[in-house]
Amino acid sequence: MSAADILAVLYSAVLRVNSAMPSDPKRDRFVMSKGHCSASLYATLAEAGFFPREKLLDYMKPLSPLNGHPDRNKVPGVEANTGPLGHGMPISVGMAKAAKITGATWRVFVLTGDGELQEGSNWEAAMAAAQFELDNLTVIVDRNLLQQGDTTEGTVGLEPLDERWRAFGWSVQEVDGHDVKSLTEALQRVPFETSKPSCLIARTHKGHGVSFMEDRIEWHHRIPTDAELATALAELERNAGD
Repeated sequence: MSAADILAVLYSAVLRVNSAMPSDPKRDRFVMSKGHCSASLYATLAEAGFFPREKLLDYMKPLSPLNGHPDRNKVPGVEANTGPLGHGMPISVGMAKAAKITGATWRVFVLTGDGELQEGSNWEAAMAAAQFELDNLTVIVDRNLLQQGDTTEGTVGLEPLDERWRAFGWSVQEVDGHDVKSLTEALQRVPFETSKPSCLIARTHKGHGVSFMEDRIEWHHRIPTDAELATALAELERNAGD
């Protein structure tokens, strides 16, 4: 839920994609590096018309294409199989480099978790992106400060995160990851600088919109009871009305 607003903005106001032609060679590419966030991605793809909304009811069922981690061979609109944390960034760098080599105008966007940035493959990819001047690449960091079992800063600290990205040669901005207007304005401005890849650090809250889930570590993996689910849905509907 920390990523829901980011995904909504990407698919409604930023990405040049066509759900009727999910393999259009001119499309922008979006990679959900934090692949364990598949439920939010599937819900967004369904709302964008990539597959019928009723298919969401099959999520995680045996043999369902809507796996716990997204599979590009099974779900229209999914660009890369992700879930092994840290792999989405290197894949995205390869995509962006391919576009530069072929002179294509499509862009690459990748959404990473913040805990995922403790993986070294991300920083190898970040160095390469700066070296190759991939200003057609934008990374969005879902900076909710939590990961499985602890805070990010209590595990392996990431701050000052903006300065780390700048040190690797990226142009960096920060935004409230739940402010749709600010997200839209920032993502429609990329690249932030010519010849530099762009990093947007989105400050978010795990469990955003549900009072008993928000910023609680245990909800990284907990499954709600029927009563908790009913309460959560009621709160989300009420917040949407506001």
